[in-house]
Amino acid sequence: MNKFKSPNFDLRSGGVKYLIMHYTGMASGKEALDRLCDEDAAVSAHYLIEENGQVYSLVDEHKRAWHAGVSIWEGHEDINDLSIGIEIVNTGHPYPGYESVYQEFPDLQMKAVISLAKDIMARHKIKPWDVIGHSDVAWRRKIDPGELFDWKGLALEGIGIWPDKTQSHTHFEINSADFLKKAKLYGYDIEGCHKSPEALVSAFQRHFRQSNFDGALDQETVLILENLLAKKFS
Repeated sequence: MNKFKSPNFDLRSGGVKYLIMHYTGMASGKEALDRLCDEDAAVSAHYLIEENGQVYSLVDEHKRAWHAGVSIWEGHEDINDLSIGIEIVNTGHPYPGYESVYQEFPDLQMKAVISLAKDIMARHKIKPWDVIGHSDVAWRRKIDPGELFDWKGLALEGIGIWPDKTQSHTHFEINSADFLKKAKLYGYDIEGCHKSPEALVSAFQRHFRQSNFDGALDQETVLILENLLAKKFS
């Protein structure tokens, strides 16, 4: 493991509960590393993982890195204080002023993610369902690590959770108010989206149904949430 020192951190007020996955969304790992270690940028993460699996330690796990920004999960508003952040090198989705081609995460990189995540989870006793994405805790403004990130593969390793097969004889009513209530129970911030829940639904689908994240609330999406809640609270 390569140790770099980012100046962008402060003290935690308590312990670690969550592990947050990000992609860098920049042209190269070096560019991301430079930014995460730039005092003027005022952003950081505990770790960065290159495409070749090389791991960089930037902030001590017992310190509060600045990776989550404005974010809420399970009602907690200071996610930085409660989490460890891993930045995974990937050019990410294009946005105005930045042209890129969102790409799959290489096997060597994902193996490094798995190894590091398991170590972190063991050290801090993080539950599988408390491994989440930036797009979960900050769905209004972030979509990383995105629909190509292998959440299912990680779940098979005990990192995060993944829904079981969604074929079921049980029919769930498609009711947006009920879905939002249960999404909040799972952890999502639902403030202000009762009239137009599509963005939240899309964020949920981008993580848990990556083949289709159109934001339409359908039977499969409702069933996935029911399945995840059963796993989390069983």
